[in-house]
Amino acid sequence: MRRVVPLLLLVLLLTRAALAGKSDLVDLAPGFRLDIRYATTNNFMKMKLYPEARAFLQRPVAEALTRVNSDLKKQGYELIILDAYRPWSVTRLIWDRAPAAWRTGGYVGDPARGSRHNRGATVDLTMASLKTGNPVLMPTQYDDFTAAAHANYQGGSWEARKNRDLLIRAMARHGFTVLPEEWWHFDHRDWPKYPVMDVPFNKVDAARSR
Repeated sequence: MRRVVPLLLLVLLLTRAALAGKSDLVDLAPGFRLDIRYATTNNFMKMKLYPEARAFLQRPVAEALTRVNSDLKKQGYELIILDAYRPWSVTRLIWDRAPAAWRTGGYVGDPARGSRHNRGATVDLTMASLKTGNPVLMPTQYDDFTAAAHANYQGGSWEARKNRDLLIRAMARHGFTVLPEEWWHFDHRDWPKYPVMDVPFNKVDAARSR
């Protein structure tokens, strides 16, 4: 049976968002390489969740991520953005359609609390080699729900662990903390300051100007 989030809860979350103040989501497309899986069927839900392949973050978070990208480029790598701001309605859609084991295992965000992705202060990403242009080897693929995806996993190849740890260190230097269960998921230290939002991608510019 699917869990349905009451309308009253949505009203409460969005009211808190309004009281928390304005957000300032900015488009990552000009300065980052994007591979937005949720705009395709190439994701763990096997369905298109976003109408277009776009990525947004709160401005200070985007600026911090730009500094990470700059540091990595000096070492021969660049970031690939897999997901960033996610409207609350998409979090609810994933929750309602996800198997119960994914929900109880904490692999999908609970709309009752709102996902950190809903705040625009969390980003999923990996790295590519500037020399080859190809993504580097990591311990798992994106959205892998096994122990091998954990940030402290010691199995697999030395090269994959080296790349993962390089990414984690680079992100940490600029205020991002990796999610223990997902090597690709990073929360900015200021994420609690931002509200849960349900602004569609095509309305982000209008929401910013209000």
